[in-house]
Amino acid sequence: MRPVSYPEPLNELIEQLRRLPGIGQKSAQRIAFHLLKTADENVARLAQSLQDVKARVRHCSICSNITDQDLCTFCTNPSRNQRQICVVEEAVNVVAIEKTREFKGVYHVLMGVLSPLQGVGPDDLKIKSLLARVQDGAVDEVILATSPNVEGEATAIYLARLLKPLGVRVTRIAMGVPVGSDLEYADEVTMHKALEGRREV
Repeated sequence: MRPVSYPEPLNELIEQLRRLPGIGQKSAQRIAFHLLKTADENVARLAQSLQDVKARVRHCSICSNITDQDLCTFCTNPSRNQRQICVVEEAVNVVAIEKTREFKGVYHVLMGVLSPLQGVGPDDLKIKSLLARVQDGAVDEVILATSPNVEGEATAIYLARLLKPLGVRVTRIAMGVPVGSDLEYADEVTMHKALEGRREV
């Protein structure tokens, strides 16, 4: 519900901020009042940044990762292993994997996961372009790195069924007990995945 004691432009700003993920009414009000106190040139830079990101950032025509060019830096990097594709749900997942500095292949961003309850089916995801990349025979392995939740698991299983007949190696990221956690707090599914993904030491 909109507060009635603020000027209409401020009410509108609070309303728009409230639409952002993770921002509730109180956070939206705090941000709006902070912007009121911020120097005009800083607010102008913020507004320009918002316009620039909408105008210039797009999706890579090969992998659907975000880029300001036609192709992203991973797809054009000759030092990346083009024969190994890591499939992720969203572009933000690429950043998480890159932080490890372990993966040297390329990516494919699905732009979501299968979710019948949300009305998201296979045609709503970047699955056809993934299959096209694999079908030409230039890929040795596809790593399925979707989230370890119901939708992520369902998406991984669905993709594996489509990819295996193409003669490519299909793997799934290991899941289980996170580093630094205590076993007594692990649920049954987490422990099952941890045992299932065990390796020799």
